[in-house]
Amino acid sequence: QVQLVESGGGLVQAGGSLRLSCAAAGSISSFNFMGWYRQTPGEQREFVAGFSSDGKANYADSMKGRFAISRDNAKNTVYLQMNSLKPEDTAVYYCRVRKLPSDYWGQGTQVTVSS
Repeated sequence: QVQLVESGGGLVQAGGSLRLSCAAAGSISSFNFMGWYRQTPGEQREFVAGFSSDGKANYADSMKGRFAISRDNAKNTVYLQMNSLKPEDTAVYYCRVRKLPSDYWGQGTQVTVSS
């Protein structure tokens, strides 16, 4: 069992930065996927960035060059550095860890970008 707790969300002006953290209670030493999704009201949850099992980082096209994902294995924590934020980045951001056959999600953290 893996419990995920996100933090770091908040209100920021357009062009600003935030860093989200996802702390995992439980081992994440091996996983199939670890990363971030986001969701706005009435929309489906969408992929933001994540690590595949080979350690490669992947990003959604609209986040490339602005967002950076990293992790600290010793702290069982994954981070999402978000720069040059835009109002359309406003969403609830969720941490996800897949350790097949299980799939774990955090409770989400709100990010609001004002214009």
